[in-house]
Amino acid sequence: MSTMELEAAVGVGQSLDELRQTFRSRRTRSVEWRKAQLRAILKLISDNEDHIFAALQQDLGKHPVETYRDEIGVVVKSANHALSCVEKWMAPKKGQVPLLLFPSKGEVLPEPLGLILIFASWNFPISLALDPVIGAISAGNTVVLKPSELAPACSSFLAKSIPSYLDSKAIKVIEGGPAISEKLLQQKWDKIFFTGGRRVGRIVMSAAAKHLTPVTLELGGKCPVILDSLSDPSDIKVAVKRIAGGKWGPCSGQACIGIDYVLVEDNFASTLIELLKKTIKRFYGENVKNLKNLSRIVNRQHFDRLRNLLEDPKVAASIVHGGSLDENNLIIEPTILLDPPLDAEIMTEEIFGPLLPIITLNNIQESIEFIDSRPKPLVIYAFTKDETFKKQILTETSSGSVVFNDVLIQFLCDSLPFGGVGPSGFGRYHGKYSFDTFSHEKAVLQRSFFPELEARYPPWNDFKMQFIRLGYRFNYLGLLLLFFGLKR
Repeated sequence: MSTMELEAAVGVGQSLDELRQTFRSRRTRSVEWRKAQLRAILKLISDNEDHIFAALQQDLGKHPVETYRDEIGVVVKSANHALSCVEKWMAPKKGQVPLLLFPSKGEVLPEPLGLILIFASWNFPISLALDPVIGAISAGNTVVLKPSELAPACSSFLAKSIPSYLDSKAIKVIEGGPAISEKLLQQKWDKIFFTGGRRVGRIVMSAAAKHLTPVTLELGGKCPVILDSLSDPSDIKVAVKRIAGGKWGPCSGQACIGIDYVLVEDNFASTLIELLKKTIKRFYGENVKNLKNLSRIVNRQHFDRLRNLLEDPKVAASIVHGGSLDENNLIIEPTILLDPPLDAEIMTEEIFGPLLPIITLNNIQESIEFIDSRPKPLVIYAFTKDETFKKQILTETSSGSVVFNDVLIQFLCDSLPFGGVGPSGFGRYHGKYSFDTFSHEKAVLQRSFFPELEARYPPWNDFKMQFIRLGYRFNYLGLLLLFFGLKR
């Protein structure tokens, strides 16, 4: 453990005590506090655009346009949405109460959970840090944000800027590596929100179980594209552009919602490959030393992992485009593989990089069985105009989400929940779903002292049995039963 990590570990307990004290003071529950913090996030982003551009360039080689699209814009959108809706989200919701309990009223009252721990991921180190924080703040919680040490410039930026803009007694950033994460997981939290891989997700869930702490796990998986036959050349052109942008555009394929592989009928595979080659050349260039608009691989470890996938002799034989590597700059050329072995690691583990397997089928209908025979993905992308096939995909597969005729855009929709299912994660967030994730919906039932239903009490008799039977079966008879059951 480094000196910085040792100091951070020592200060964890003190920081958490201060956060709990702040939460007990109840000031984070006010709408004024919540809105002030959301405005502060917007100001933080507005004041520091250039610093964010520089940090993302340093950590991942992201172009400023990609940074704004995937990081800054996402945070601004989410904060503005929460700012405009938080009062409505906080308001109690009326709950339906059985007529048998007349006169009474019920409501559902959202209340903050308390002290929240958020683990951010390195691939989108600003948006995947601040987007969950927006939800936790909107719900009135105190927060510890643990940025990823694999994006050190962004981690440092968040650690230095957040205390200058947000309430430092309610929102804290704790930096560090695995030792600090382990120290944080030993503490008692009211909710843990984790974005990352399955291996660490299991560690988080295991640690949370010791305190019965609820968790949201945003993981990933092998997200497929189903490419159905498209007769219109313009539709094919759009589909290929979206596939290319969705595979290599977001962080060079290092994205949980990025495309992992494409399923296509064998008679269309060669056409698809040629169109992808042309699109890659137009979007990114063709020489690995001079590629533009392409993020680099995050570090040497991940670079070597991806290289090992390609060096499998059976996999290498399936490469039909790309495959070149720039070790000095940690760049891997956009690479297309045709029918690599299905038992190879590239087809059994999440790729998380710029390698795109194309799997051919005799009939596109086989794609459903192909997907169902594997772990549930975070998202299924399907390009088709066949409404019957769309219904088949929806009813015969399971995934965190399904997107027809586009890719990645579901992440930008505040009105839709974002999250996985099974091994791709559980829990959901974005928009109101973020607020709900960090809230407890408390049921409140209020009743008067009169009238009193004597039929609910012993001594029991046949009339009371009939009364109770009818009360459960026919709510609309509640009032009638009430008057007859008062004194029996």
